[in-house]
Amino acid sequence: MIYIDTSIFVALCTDELKSDAVDKWHEKSSARMISSTWTFTEFSSALSLKVRTHQITEKQSREAWKRFDTLCQNDIELLPIESKTYYSAGILVIDSKSSLRAGDALHLAAAKQYKSKSLATLDKMLAKNADRVKIKAVLI
Repeated sequence: MIYIDTSIFVALCTDELKSDAVDKWHEKSSARMISSTWTFTEFSSALSLKVRTHQITEKQSREAWKRFDTLCQNDIELLPIESKTYYSAGILVIDSKSSLRAGDALHLAAAKQYKSKSLATLDKMLAKNADRVKIKAVLI
């Protein structure tokens, strides 16, 4: 089982520098893929930011959302976050040496909640912190 960070979804559903590498990794992976329901909010925010900064159009945003929805329906299971996981994320992020942002701390705490052994991401800081909490980072 591998936990998928939102950065992977963004690369799978929009055109980014790492999209080809992420596509190849996704196609080759046979592991059960999971993420948290937080991904809905974070993915939507990423699309909105891309539209506001003219990286993509509204139409491209809608198409990316459809691809995201298809992934969630077929390939990657989104699981609910328990209340105590938000507390765990707070403990992770309050350590200023971690350099974690709140959303990444929530992903990491959720991966721990689900007892995931690994976490796929494009984020070097999240990968570094995954290793710190004994979750194998798959940095693409």
